[in-house]
Amino acid sequence: MRGPHNIWRLIRTGATLERTGAMGVVLDAFGAPKVLRVVVRSAVWPFRWLGIKGDPSMPAATRALTALGPAYIKFGQVLSTRPDVVGEELANQLRVLQDSLPPFSLDKAKKTIEVELERPWDEVFSEISEPVAAASIAQVHKARLKDTGDLVAVKVLRPGIERAFRKDIDAFYLAAWLIENLPGGRRLRPQDVIAHFEGVVMGELDLRLESASASEFAANTAKDEGFTLPAIKWALSSRRVMTLGWADGAPMGDNAAIDAAGHDRRALGERVLRLFLMHALRDGYFHADMHQGNLKVAPNGDIIAYDFGIMGHIDEYTRRVYAEILFGFIKRDYKRVAEVHFEAGYVPADRDVDEFARALRAVGEPIFGMDATHISMGRLLSYLFEVTERFGMETRTELILLQRTMVVVEGVARSLNPQINIWEVARPVVEDYITRSIGPKAVLTDLGRTLRVLGRFGPRLPAMVEAALIRQSTVETPEPKRGRGLVFVAGLAGVALGVAGTLAAVFFS
Repeated sequence: MRGPHNIWRLIRTGATLERTGAMGVVLDAFGAPKVLRVVVRSAVWPFRWLGIKGDPSMPAATRALTALGPAYIKFGQVLSTRPDVVGEELANQLRVLQDSLPPFSLDKAKKTIEVELERPWDEVFSEISEPVAAASIAQVHKARLKDTGDLVAVKVLRPGIERAFRKDIDAFYLAAWLIENLPGGRRLRPQDVIAHFEGVVMGELDLRLESASASEFAANTAKDEGFTLPAIKWALSSRRVMTLGWADGAPMGDNAAIDAAGHDRRALGERVLRLFLMHALRDGYFHADMHQGNLKVAPNGDIIAYDFGIMGHIDEYTRRVYAEILFGFIKRDYKRVAEVHFEAGYVPADRDVDEFARALRAVGEPIFGMDATHISMGRLLSYLFEVTERFGMETRTELILLQRTMVVVEGVARSLNPQINIWEVARPVVEDYITRSIGPKAVLTDLGRTLRVLGRFGPRLPAMVEAALIRQSTVETPEPKRGRGLVFVAGLAGVALGVAGTLAAVFFS
């Protein structure tokens, strides 16, 4: 990990950050202490001339990462979802990083396809186009299936990208190790930041995982009216190649094309926001890269989503908590919002609930006082995280990702309809989820699930009790009659649980 090639990479990286003016921006964003700033900049300055100039029209951080190449571009994109780590200002700069690079040749793509599918490409496709999109990790080709004539999109990883990313990630770890061993560096948690990046990127470098994400997302949303996903062609997908149906439609970012096709932009704006909230709350599984470049409008008016490399997941308990929090803000019941935080254990019990409620009112009231066109749920969540952090709540990565995606989706909705009222669209979705997940029907459903789980353990209960009694006998001599009685009672309890589990399976399935 600490070989000469990684040291050279770090020198080039530091020199480029310094030459483009990004070094100060990065150190400010991470809140680096003065001693660390002096040490880093003094070490880098002599090598400044080795840095890459980059495009001077870009902001400093964006300019540096774009100049340094694919791994750095992806690193910046991942950091843009973590304002808790890099700060809001730098996160916003990094959000505009363009994930586009010169494509590799069609011949190389065909060779990869043949290796991965283990047959000549022209046995599968009658034609393959030149790349229609090229990003830091993969590029996409339009192709036609030989047997059916259907159009498909074929995503192919860049040749050697796994090895290249592995080298850069090793260099990142070396940088993190060095920073941790400098004065004040450990509190920046550099190893955690790189580990998070590695987890995201390694997932994107295996297209089977993206295919699985797309398949799960499709199963969850199959009945969502006005929303569709390209179908995965599993037989033509592998670790380095992913084939799915071609998404034909107007780009979501092209209002002129959407208008020319006769679509209602107002309805589309409301639908894209409503769909995202449904996926996040109802399913706990949402598209976390839902910008205009990954959305189209089909000729029939359906919204088509694609590119499933980054997906967000929220467990059911957390969804319920945050639905109550959002509902409390919608109702402007700040005391209830505060109580939910305490009930969930998000805020330490020794804090004052009334003081916390007043802090939440300071978050909500200014937002509700805005014109409807400026109200933002993403901004609300951002402010909420700032307040909860002051009261001792630990940052949760999945909720930060939810907040960042919410900002992006709101941007898409406003680009379609600048007059959209975010709260009016969100309210029925949140209310419906609250009714289904916290009301009487939800309580019965939870009871049924609990009984099913207990029913599975019922037959094992007598043996578990007997084993516990045997273990106890090695410490003290048990009363034989009492022990047999406990096993008998456990047997009855096991039978009862088995019956309860069976009934639950019948009535709650």
